[in-house]
Amino acid sequence: QVQLEESGGGLVQPGGSLRLSCAANGRIFNIESMSWYRQAPGKQRELVASTTSDGYIDYSNSVKGRFTISKVNNMVYLQMNSLKPEDTAIYYCSAYLMSDGLRVYWGQGTQVTVSS
Repeated sequence: QVQLEESGGGLVQPGGSLRLSCAANGRIFNIESMSWYRQAPGKQRELVASTTSDGYIDYSNSVKGRFTISKVNNMVYLQMNSLKPEDTAIYYCSAYLMSDGLRVYWGQGTQVTVSS
């Protein structure tokens, strides 16, 4: 059984910063990639940032230059700077990994609210 546990969400003023963390726990043999997605009210879930085991990193255009994804062992982080109200969403951690098969796992989500 694999679980992804997120933390670090909250309320922040525009221009502020937050750091999200996600830990992948359980019987894990290899992690191919880890990503952050977000879903705002009334919108589809969208990819924010991803990092692969061979070091490839990608960001959505809306967060380039403001967000930084990093991965250490079974942890993935999302440093979010210069936050805007439009960044308000539930942020989900995702991992494509080998456990009892190669598949995608999801965290429960953490709320990020950017408001004055």
